[in-house]
Amino acid sequence: MAPVRTRKIIDDAGASAVIAAAEQEANAHGHRVVIAVVDPHGELIELRRTRGAQIASSRVAVDKARTAAIFVRPSREIEEQVANGRLGALALHGASALTGGIPLRANGEVVGAIGTSGETPDEDEAVSIAGAAAEFSVNEVPALTYEGARAAAEAAGAVAAERGVAPVISAVDAGGALMYLVRPDSAQVASVEVTTDKARTAAIYRRPSKDFEDQASGGRPSALHLARAVPLQGGEPIVYEGEVIGAVGVSGATSADEDRELALIGADAAVRAASARQNGGSSGAAYFPAKAVDEKFRAGGLLLDQARYKIDAGRREGPGEVEYHEHVVDVMHVVSGRATVITGGSMVDAREVAPGELRAATVRGGKPHELSEGDVLAIPNGMPHQFTDVSDPFLYFVVKVAA
Repeated sequence: MAPVRTRKIIDDAGASAVIAAAEQEANAHGHRVVIAVVDPHGELIELRRTRGAQIASSRVAVDKARTAAIFVRPSREIEEQVANGRLGALALHGASALTGGIPLRANGEVVGAIGTSGETPDEDEAVSIAGAAAEFSVNEVPALTYEGARAAAEAAGAVAAERGVAPVISAVDAGGALMYLVRPDSAQVASVEVTTDKARTAAIYRRPSKDFEDQASGGRPSALHLARAVPLQGGEPIVYEGEVIGAVGVSGATSADEDRELALIGADAAVRAASARQNGGSSGAAYFPAKAVDEKFRAGGLLLDQARYKIDAGRREGPGEVEYHEHVVDVMHVVSGRATVITGGSMVDAREVAPGELRAATVRGGKPHELSEGDVLAIPNGMPHQFTDVSDPFLYFVVKVAA
C-alpha cells in the first residue's frame, strides 16, 4: 500500500449545489428546515436556514450530517437501532440517532454528507436525499493511508528506542482521527491520550501544537479555549505537496522538546516514504539522486521506509549501545570512515526499549569486525551488536529487512 492516496472531498461549489437542490425540495413542499453540508470528517462546509425554520435545527442538522459522514451511512440506521432496542447505540461517539443525515458519494467514496432538520424525520430525510441526488463538484487531495501513518509512528518510535526512551507515538488523519499508535511496554499510560490530543491539534489547526503552548505561556491564556486544541508541544503536521494530510503526536519522552523533535522525525518519515513511492511511479522503485543522499548523510536518517524493509543513511560520530533486533536483519555497507563492531556475545543488564528491541551498555564476549570503506557486514536478527570504536564521522548504508 502507498503511504499517500488521493481522495475526493466535496468542495464549496459542490456544497452549494447540494444545498440548493435540497432547498428547492423543501420549498416545493413548504418545509421550514435547516440544511447543512459537512466534509468527510463531519466538519461544516455550508449551512442554510429556510424562512421560518426553528433556530434549534441549526445544530441538529449539523449533527445529522456529521453522523452520516463519519459513520458512512444514513443517520436513520442509527435511529432504527435505538428504536429496535439497541440502546447502546446512543453511546456511539459523534453519533446523533436522528433520521435526516445522508452521505454524499462520488464514485462510491463518501466525500461529505448532508443533514436536514425542522420537519418530521421522513420529511427531513426526503430533503437530504434530494440534495444528495444533485450533481456536485469535488476536490482531489492527498490523504494519509494506514501505511503512511505506520511509517510515521514507527520511524519516530525507532529513533526513540535508539535513544533509550519510550514515549507513546500516534499518527492521525487530516481530521484528527487516530490511524496508528505505538505504545512501548514501559511507556506511561497517560501518554496514550495526550499523544493523540497533540496530533489532533496539529492536524486540525494545520500547525505545530507548540504554537498554542507558546501562546498560552506567552500572555494569551485564552488559547486554552480553542476547540479541540491541546496547548502542548509534541504534535507536528504531516505536509505533503502543500496539503496537511495528517499529523504525528509524541508524549512521554525525556522532555517536551524531545517530544517535538521525535514528532518532526515521524512527520518527515511519512513525507519521505510518500516521495520515494512517487519517484518510483507504478513500479514502486525508489530513486535517490546523489545530492539527496549526501544531504541525508549530513545528519543521518532513513532514506526509505517500507513495510518489510528500510534503507538508512547511517552516520555515527562515536561508539553506541549494544543493540538487539528480534525481528530485523541489518545489512551494512560502509561508505567512509572506520569502525569496530562487536557481534554476538551476551548483553549485560539488557533492557527492553520496544517490543523485540533490547539495549545494553556493554556486551560480554562476541567477535570484533574492523570495518572500512567498501566493507559489508550482515547481522542476522537476534544477534547483539555494538559499535565500540568509531571514526568521526562514520558513514554507512544500512538495509533493515523484516525477518
